Parts: sequence; structure tokens; C-alpha cells
Amino acid sequence: MDGRVLEAWARKAVAGLEARCEEINSLNVFPIPDADTGTNLLFTMRSALEAIDRYAGMDRGTREVRQVAVAMARGAVVGARGNSGAILSQVLRGVADSAVTGAIDTRTLRTGLLMATNLVTDAVSSVVEGTIVTVLRSAANAVADFADDAPIADTAHAAADAAVTALARTPSQLDVLGAAGVVDAGGLGLVVILDALVTAVTGSPPERAPMALHVPRREPSGHGGEPVDALPTRPAPSEAGVHRHDGADSDQDFEVMYLVTDSDESRMSDLRANLNELGDSVVIVSDGGGGWSVHVHCMDAGAAVEAGLAAGRIHGIRISSFLVDARDHRLRASRARLPSARGKRGIVAVAAGDGAAELFASEGATVLRCDDAAVSRAQLLGVIRQMGRREVLVLPNGALSAQELVAVSAAARDAEHEVLLLATSAMVQGLAALAVHDSGREAADDAFAMSEAAAATRWGSLRVAHERALTYVGTCEPGDGIGLMGHEVIVIEPDVVAAGRRLADLVLGTGGELVTLLMGAEAPAGLDEDLADHISQRHPGVEVIVYQGGQPGDLLQLGVE
Repeated sequence: MDGRVLEAWARKAVAGLEARCEEINSLNVFPIPDADTGTNLLFTMRSALEAIDRYAGMDRGTREVRQVAVAMARGAVVGARGNSGAILSQVLRGVADSAVTGAIDTRTLRTGLLMATNLVTDAVSSVVEGTIVTVLRSAANAVADFADDAPIADTAHAAADAAVTALARTPSQLDVLGAAGVVDAGGLGLVVILDALVTAVTGSPPERAPMALHVPRREPSGHGGEPVDALPTRPAPSEAGVHRHDGADSDQDFEVMYLVTDSDESRMSDLRANLNELGDSVVIVSDGGGGWSVHVHCMDAGAAVEAGLAAGRIHGIRISSFLVDARDHRLRASRARLPSARGKRGIVAVAAGDGAAELFASEGATVLRCDDAAVSRAQLLGVIRQMGRREVLVLPNGALSAQELVAVSAAARDAEHEVLLLATSAMVQGLAALAVHDSGREAADDAFAMSEAAAATRWGSLRVAHERALTYVGTCEPGDGIGLMGHEVIVIEPDVVAAGRRLADLVLGTGGELVTLLMGAEAPAGLDEDLADHISQRHPGVEVIVYQGGQPGDLLQLGVE
């Protein structure tokens, strides 16, 4: 029961979260229904696993328990994603702080869970019952009286079983869960992680009946949750570490996370106070070695970053928009929204291929086809005028040059009509933009949100070379598969499938959570399934959505969000 058991735990936890990531995401309704709790836990646990080799040394046979535990905690804090990831990092830190012997034993696990509960409570600013920390606290309480010499297998089983029982109670403790008829997403993730610990310690996964993740819906009782049944010293935090409210929609626009070093407890306390004034869901966690991870939901992302600059040296800044998160949630629900054409605002989308045209039309856009010939300025201007809408947003999707678009906009705009052109360079960017369209916003705000969604989507395409040509990455021959990132060739392979796989790997090399494949009319049979399988195997945790676009030319367009 040495450091190798901890590493086995990390590997099995990653595997378990990979297998149930989408299931956990589907339960995510609090504090905002952005369907990312499973993804956040997976990325955080994967960061903990990767940190073992980085911080604990390469020789697995000589790694001590504390070395591995400290490495995992440090990696989790550095790689923490979202509220749930920050809370998970403190579970690992609790184990690290309690790992003072040369083996994983009951004392280490018992003390680690209790310390983790207290660390999480210190990390958050407000508390709500019925979340991941409710589950964590129940697991810690279940083993609090175990003797030091109790078998570690019994202790691990007791903690995991208590977590399962606590998870089943979460819909009755938090109104938003009861109204949705689901258990807490973060709590389920913690159950998966504790079950992985049982498997690592005993060699076998725990035997348990299938858990009921969905329950009959109930009417809200008018409060955020039941009174907190906390440890004697302090109350229990929420899964979000979060402001108290009954709904699942955030009042903030941005999630901001960054790492802080060269600071101290006093300055970090001041930072917490400053962030509480700027927003909510404030979570600040420490790796125990002079590093902190900071999380906040706010309206002014720049102010949140500036507050961190006053606290120490910041790095690893991540800012995400809840508007974009809402887009991802709608994408996972197959992009089904009511047509915006019923309101005062219309949308024009330039598209090629029957499938792609149907996708845009189903979102309420007026489609201008460009299958057989280039779209002219006169054609686009004619469609805009025929719509008879006071406000028109245009998704050119790479079909016209910037100069042509400016000319169209100038010709179409007058005192009674506003025409806004969005910088979508490909149809996959246009789909991402259209998914966040909201006709209830002001036109400029709507265009900004859609442009932001498009800009956040890296795109590429796969084609077959028809002639010999010199590119930045070498010479392609007729019949070669060529992969482009934007408009630049980055892959040349004799085999089209190999080119598609390599293109996907390169585009995902800088990260990504959602890949959209828009398959062309000339794509070889099975190419979509091959690439989807390849991405799932090589990039666990990344979701793949495939649409049959039917566009000529490109075998596929690929968008990464």
C-alpha cells in the first residue's frame, strides 16, 4: 500500500470519469446548467495523474506515498477546472497533508477526508447543502471513528458507500435538483472517484446496485436547500462554492480562473474579499506549497484579473463566457432552437450542401446557397433586401471577401435598416455563432456574442489534392490528403484517412472539449466513424458531433470549441 496505490487510484479515477463524463454532464443543473461538471472533474483528475511523473520522479518503484500524494494535489490545483475541479483538488490535498507514513492506511484516508472537508469549507465564500461537499462530508463522517489499525479496504468501502447514500439524498436537499429530478452532478463524480479508490486498494470494483440518478420532480420549497448539517467546526460548502440562489441561471457573464504565486495568506484573504465584491462563486484553493488556484463568476473579467495582480504573480489565466457555455449546452441538445425569423431580426447564412443548408435553416436562418458558383455581392444584397427585416445578421462563412462584405453592408444599411456582418470563415464557425443567437438581445449585443462564439471555434478542413503543389509543409502530389488549419496547409499524407487523423490531432493539440465534423459529399464511406473513434481514443473527454453537410470540395470541415 505504497505510492503505487495512489497512482493506481488516479488512473482508475481518470478511466471512471472518462466512462461517465457525459452522464455526469447531463445532470449538471446547479449553479448553472452548462453541462461541464464531468468534463471539469476529468480534466482536473487527469492533471493530477500527469503531475505524478512531473513532480514525484520517474522511478515508480521508489516513489513514496507523500511524494505521490503531494504531486497529485499540486497537479490538481494547477489544472483545476471549474468549481468542482477546485473542490476535487482539495480532496487530494487533504490526502497529501495526511500522508505522513510510508503507506496508505486507515489513518491516512480518515484524516485526509476530514481535512479535505475543512479545506473546501475554507476555500469557498458561501454554502449550499445538497452538493458535492455534502457527499464529501458524509464520506468523511462515515469513517471518522475508524481505528488506525482498521483494514484500509473496509475504510475505503465505508467512505464510498456513505457517498452513494448521500448522493441519493441530494435532490431532497437542493430545490433546483429536486425540480429537475436529478442527483447532484459533482456528487456523482466524487462517488466515481471514491469507487476508483476502492478498486485500487482491493483490486476489485465495489459491488453495488445501479444508482438512481433521476428521481420524480418536485415543486420548489422556496429555499435553496435544507439547513446545513455541518461538521462541528464549520458548515459545508456548495458544489460551486457558491452564492445562494434558487434558480440554476447565473447572474454573471464570465467564469475567471487563474493561478497565483509569490503571495501569502493575508493577501489571498484580501483577494477573496475583493472578488466577493466583483461577483460570486468565489473559490480559492491552495496546493499547500505557496500556490493558489482562484475561481470566480463575474460581470467584469478584467477587474477580476486585476484583483489577482494585486495579490501576487498570476498565470494560467482562463476566461470563459457563460453565453458560450450555453451554446455548448444547446449543441449537445442537437442545436434545436426556434427560428429567429419570427422576430424583427433576420439572419442570412451562406452555405453549401443540402445537409449544411438544412442545419442553418432549422436554426431560423435564410440560406443563400453557394454550391455550384461563388456568391456575388448582388446576390447577397438581394437576399437581405427581400427579407424585409429591420435588423439582419449575416454569416458569410468564408464565401465572400472582407472587401465584398463591407460593400454589401454599406449598400444595405440605411436609417431604417441595420445590417451586421459576422466574421465567420467557415460553416462550422457559422453554426457555433448561430447556436448562441438570441433575438431578445440588442442587435449589437447579439452580433458580439455570436462573433465571440465564432472566434472561439478553431476550424480546419480536409481535401484531396488535384495537382502537384508546393506548400509550407512540403510538396503535395495529386491524390494526397491535405489538411488545412484555416487557410494554411498543415498536413500532407498519401492516405486521406491518415491525413484526417493527423489534422484532428494537430487541431486538438492546443486543447478543446467539443469537435464538430461537417462531412462533405465526397467524403469516403466510414471516414466520419473512423475520425470520431480516433478522437475519442486519442483525446478522452472530447465530445464529437457529426453532421452530414454534403458540401462539395471539402471532404469535411472540422470545428474545435
